Amino acid sequence: MTKRWKVGLVGTGYWSDKHLKAWSRIEGVEIAALCNRSRAKLEARAAEFGVPENRLYGTIDEMLEDADIDIVDIVTGPETHVEFVTKAAAAGKHIMCQKPFAPTLEDAERMVAAARDAGARLMVTENWRWLMPFQLIKRTLDEGTIGKVKAVRYIHTDYYTPRFAPSVAIPQPFFRDMPKLLFYEMGVHWFDTWRFLFGTPKRLYAETATISPHIAGEDSGVVVLGYEDFYGFLDMSWATRQKLDRPLGDAVQPVHLEQMAIDGENGTIKMYTDGRITIVNRDGTDERALAESTYLDHEESHFRLQSHFVECLETGAEFQTSGEDNLVTLRMTFGTYESAAEHRAIFFEGAGGERDEA
Repeated sequence: MTKRWKVGLVGTGYWSDKHLKAWSRIEGVEIAALCNRSRAKLEARAAEFGVPENRLYGTIDEMLEDADIDIVDIVTGPETHVEFVTKAAAAGKHIMCQKPFAPTLEDAERMVAAARDAGARLMVTENWRWLMPFQLIKRTLDEGTIGKVKAVRYIHTDYYTPRFAPSVAIPQPFFRDMPKLLFYEMGVHWFDTWRFLFGTPKRLYAETATISPHIAGEDSGVVVLGYEDFYGFLDMSWATRQKLDRPLGDAVQPVHLEQMAIDGENGTIKMYTDGRITIVNRDGTDERALAESTYLDHEESHFRLQSHFVECLETGAEFQTSGEDNLVTLRMTFGTYESAAEHRAIFFEGAGGERDEA
């Protein structure tokens, strides 16, 4: 008889609907409990996803004590993760934990050790690699169409943080106060996706800047990544108008525009800000479409990610983004801040420096 996986989700705020919609679509999975400090948010999600009132909890301790669940899905801020992950692991639950995994590398290592010692499976919710464009680019690289990678240019732009004036409503107000913003909140996604496509670099060098007067952390920066035989860079900003292709309107919402160019020995893969993905041939005389349109399909990315989580529980296969794997991503994230502060390159001991082969 196939096991039915019962999920208890902690944190019914802004992003939880992506998780809950995905769980509700996966065969053999049941949303069995919800937990949140805010009763209003808790009841709103419960009504939306049909969770009975006697399965709603104000604390994770109450949920772990009372609810019949196999999986704890943590959708709260990183400052809560050590407590929630260690408690869930001690209770013998499998764990999916939102990014950023931890405020420090030491906290992340504590969670990985706690899960390992308890025999609990632990995966970090890194959905960016599961987005439509990066799944297509990964398949194309693995097919060897452009040959050996020589250089990568990854650009992410938005005109977002300069619009964070105190009187303006924004989806995640805590962004204003985060001492580390762009490369912590989003960088973990970018570095994880970069490793998914190109493997772990040997070294990085970073420059960052704070452009908006309405935030504490940085909102712009460049990171150069070095490998044994190729290089790449990330040019990321939430404070530039350079790629805007539409009026932003009055409401302040993220309008993330991404662009990537991957030069290989036999051609170049290009992802445009409108989502079109193409290949330019070796001599540059032809450009053909791999996809006329892709987009950052967050809801579907969660369905792919969470289906992978369940499949790995059932088969015993390794998670793509296990807690232990995410330690490497966090080293790149914190290394970015260290490099920018000290104006020096950061080296990653033991990194292969070559693109991982499929």
